[in-house]
Amino acid sequence: MKNIQAIIASFETPGTLLHAAEKVRDEGYTRFDCHSSFPIHGLDDAMGLKRSPLGFIVGAMAVLGAVVGMGLQGWVTTVDYPLVFSGKPLWSWQAYIIITFAMFVLFGAFGAVFGMLFLNRIPRWHHPVFSSDRFSRVTDDGFFISIEADDPRFDPEQTAAFLASIGGKDIERIEEDAR
Repeated sequence: MKNIQAIIASFETPGTLLHAAEKVRDEGYTRFDCHSSFPIHGLDDAMGLKRSPLGFIVGAMAVLGAVVGMGLQGWVTTVDYPLVFSGKPLWSWQAYIIITFAMFVLFGAFGAVFGMLFLNRIPRWHHPVFSSDRFSRVTDDGFFISIEADDPRFDPEQTAAFLASIGGKDIERIEEDAR
């Protein structure tokens, strides 16, 4: 027994892919992706993608790192192990700036890496479209749209007919064995 996982269609040029993405978005599909060997300007807007929240994640983690760095140094020098040397006050924030900045950068980097992994749903070891022989062209000169079977508007016959109506060529059902 095989389950349909997605339907893919190829397009001739980046321009036709861009216009097809707009039509797929306008038709109401939400679980689709466009595949190309290079970035296509305007494709995110054509697909209706929102701005990534990654910048906010990185910023929040960076600020958290600065607070942790400053707070840890302040707590150690004023509460845990207070030492007065050279007549300096216990809370000498100027000396804490270097470590605070390093923690700011470190936590921001961790936020970028782990935020990107989470938002991109990585690791995903295998995607069903990789089982298509035709899909291997995407790394060279192919332009594809894949519509996943878990899209609310997905119907195998109607979706294939729709992709053909917007100029899709070589329409293929991606199937996997039911386990």
